[in-house]
Parts: sequence; structure tokens; C-alpha cells
Amino acid sequence: MFRNQYDNDVTVWSPQGRIHQLEYAMEAVKQGSAAVGIKSKTHAILVALKRAPSELSAHQKKILPIDDHVGVAIAGLTADARLLSNFMRSECLNSRYAYDQPFPVSRLVANVGNKSQIPTQRYGRRPFGVGLLVAGYDTQGPHIYQTCPSANYYDCKAMAIGARSQSARTYLEKFLDQYLDCTLEELVKHGLRALRDTLPQEVELTTKNCSLGVVGKDTDFTIFDDDRVAPYLQLIEGEERTNARPPAEGAGEAAMETEGEGEARGEGEGQDPQPAEPQADERMDQ
Repeated sequence: MFRNQYDNDVTVWSPQGRIHQLEYAMEAVKQGSAAVGIKSKTHAILVALKRAPSELSAHQKKILPIDDHVGVAIAGLTADARLLSNFMRSECLNSRYAYDQPFPVSRLVANVGNKSQIPTQRYGRRPFGVGLLVAGYDTQGPHIYQTCPSANYYDCKAMAIGARSQSARTYLEKFLDQYLDCTLEELVKHGLRALRDTLPQEVELTTKNCSLGVVGKDTDFTIFDDDRVAPYLQLIEGEERTNARPPAEGAGEAAMETEGEGEARGEGEGQDPQPAEPQADERMDQ
């Protein structure tokens, strides 16, 4: 079950200076469904893939509201994301109660990082097995932040996390210089194209498997689900993908689509993902 004697607890270092429990938590994030975040000068958006554990259940929500000015997209264990999102909501409510103003996004993410740090250094605890993309708007403008199970967080221009997110990051890097001057409609189109690139060739974005979150100047954080996301999907309908892949690879990833989701079925917590010797850097999938 275990890879070696150094991965039994989060307080144990390996001779190579690695904490394997942290790497397993980051592997859980990489097996979660993909999420993409982009910001311009006026708006920040999140787009995420939703998955249903079976045909008998609804698709699981992947974009969660935190406050009027901030929301998150998740990849990894949904239960851990629920705990962190409740913590973020409490922080935002406390700020509005005490100071009658929204909580600055940078301080909110820093508090999440501090909370995530605690279970990485205490015996008997485990790291949070979830990665967050935080989109917000405050007096400093729009923000996109990425948080990791290792308690690191990053201020990003654009970012993608989750399964096969490297394809989305390749797209985001290709058009990185354009995002700041984009209108909201153009920004959403870029986000949906990047998200679509994480899917197998034979799978398309639909109103069932796609969520969109938007926040910006004079715009509260709003989530578009189901039929409300249809007008945005029509913007990229019929376009050719930027990174078409051979059918064989897409078929293998289609199987992963049905088997590899940890957060929808709660599989990631009790099982050892056994990553293939990841690098020490926590952003090993980038």
C-alpha cells in the first residue's frame, strides 16, 4: 500500500528532502476535474468542468461563491474544498461586520495559506487534498490566485488546475498578452477554449458539464450554470480546437474521465495515488 517507510505521516521527511504525503495531496488535485481562471483589467472569470459520479446523480458543483466580490473553483477532494470555502466565508463576513467593507482578496488567500500550513506540520493530520483558483475584485482590481495543498499560493494572470490542465496552460500561455485588454465576452471565450482543450477530442463542452463564474468592476460574483451558460458556449461553437490530439490518446483520457475523479466519489482520501516520482517542486504538473 505504501511506497516506502517515509510516507506514513506528514511530519516525516525522506532522505531526499521530500514529504510524500504532500505529494500525494497534490496528486489528488491533479486527478480532479479541470478549472481555468483568467483576468483582464476589469474582470476575472472562472470556468470549470463538472462531473457526475453516475447517471443517477446530478453534476457536482465546481465553482463556489464566497462573497459578493470573490469566488473559487476547485480541483481535488470536494469535502476539503467545502471546509476551506466555509472558512473563507467566515473571514469575509467578519470583515464586513467589523469594518463594513469587503475583505481584500490578497489577505483572504494569505489566510487560506496559513490555514493550509497547519496540517502539513502536525502529527496525525493530513494536508488538504484540494487546489483552489480564487477569482476576486477589490480596490486593487481583479485577481486570480492559485492555492496548493502545500500551503503555497500564487498571484496569476491566468491559470489552469486539475486533470490534463497542461493543455489548458499551453493555450493560456499562447494568448497571455491579450487578456488584459479583453472585453468580458472575449475573456469568457478564451476561458472556454482553454477548458475545452482539457477534454478528449470526442467530448464537447455542454450546459451539463460546464460552469462559469464572473466577477469584476460593478459586477458581483455571479455563477452561470446549466441553461444560463448556453449563450457563452454558443460563442465558441463550431470552432476548431487549438491542440487536436490523436484518437488513441483521447480514448485513454476518456476512460480516465470516468475513473479518475477523486472528489466526486471520495476515493482520494483513503487511497494512495502512487505518483511516479514527482519532482520536489510542488507545481510538478506545470
